[in-house]
Amino acid sequence: MNVLNKKTIEDIDVKGKRVLVRCDFNVPMKDGVITSDERIVASLPTINYLISEGARLILCSHMGRPAGTGYEAAFSLAPVAAYLSKLLGKEVKMAADIVGDSAKALAAELKDGDVMLLENVRFDKRETKNDPELSKEMAALAEVYVNDAFGSAHRAHSSTAGVAEYLPAVCGYLIQKEIKYIGGALENPKRPFVAILGGAKVSDKIGVINNLLEKVDTLIIGGGMAYTFFVAKGCTVGTSIAEPDKVDLAKEMLAKAEAKGVKFLLPVDNKVGLEYAADTETQIVDSDKIPDGWMGLDIGPKSQEIFAKAIEGSGTVIWNGPMGVSEWDAFASGTIAVAKAVAESGAVSIIGGGDSVAAVQKLGFADKMSHISTGGGASLEFMEGIELPGIAALNDK
Repeated sequence: MNVLNKKTIEDIDVKGKRVLVRCDFNVPMKDGVITSDERIVASLPTINYLISEGARLILCSHMGRPAGTGYEAAFSLAPVAAYLSKLLGKEVKMAADIVGDSAKALAAELKDGDVMLLENVRFDKRETKNDPELSKEMAALAEVYVNDAFGSAHRAHSSTAGVAEYLPAVCGYLIQKEIKYIGGALENPKRPFVAILGGAKVSDKIGVINNLLEKVDTLIIGGGMAYTFFVAKGCTVGTSIAEPDKVDLAKEMLAKAEAKGVKFLLPVDNKVGLEYAADTETQIVDSDKIPDGWMGLDIGPKSQEIFAKAIEGSGTVIWNGPMGVSEWDAFASGTIAVAKAVAESGAVSIIGGGDSVAAVQKLGFADKMSHISTGGGASLEFMEGIELPGIAALNDK
């Protein structure tokens, strides 16, 4: 599948047509109030373009994990409709259902440039089963389908994939950008290509490491997952997080890197703590000298320098996962050093994964990055080389 070859909203005529747009409005809520509007704001370029082209918009999304047995007030998208109305400066009409009488009536009344929002698609249990009946009923509301919810593109649900079988299907600007940056990096990267992977477990990123070893010039490993590789190299790791059942796999990956001529960089020193706590006693030790009873909680200063040097002068950088327990200030410096190095590298830089994104935003480096991915699980599966149903279902150019 050539993901770089998918049709976008600019490849079709939408004037006067009812356009079903799958957005990602899965926003955090507290007491009925939206606490972060990031995902709503991210959908605006696509929505505004379609309005300006005279489309009749039917927006849809999921939110949270309702039971799928019908309406649940806590998961209603009504607050999103109200919020979006303010942002767009025009009323976003809210349907009381997904494919029922309310949705049908509102869709039939739409004029060019009008916007409506269906109720949470997961109120219908058929959604997550990718039920063809629900997909057909949703498709019947519209004449064109646009997927702009990259965060859900790895799910084969009715609103993300099923509906595309019954309508002309294209991507919005958000998915287009994800395809351009992540797909472009994997298929035709500017070299040297450096990937930085962090986070707690090797098991979460086996597929990603394997796929990237086929493509990168340098692979940098930090965070909790590094300790499984230390064990594979015969080091003791104290009480650090490590996965004994993944040690053989780690050995295989080190051997694969060597065979492919990929530089495989692990931390050479670590900041260790006596216990897993923000204010624990700490010391800096070499990676092969972690004392018994101590756990690695961040990469050390020598590793920060080596990693920064490897990132310097790269053509493409993909970064997913922190270098340590970055939410605690005492163990954030490794992640900060990497964020700074990526920001200053001048490379095509792609940041994925909540913790890496949070670090980049907190440090004010977001505008120095080429692309900050909107999809956690989706961007990992994309990097793993897995076909994403929500993208595979779209029409090719």
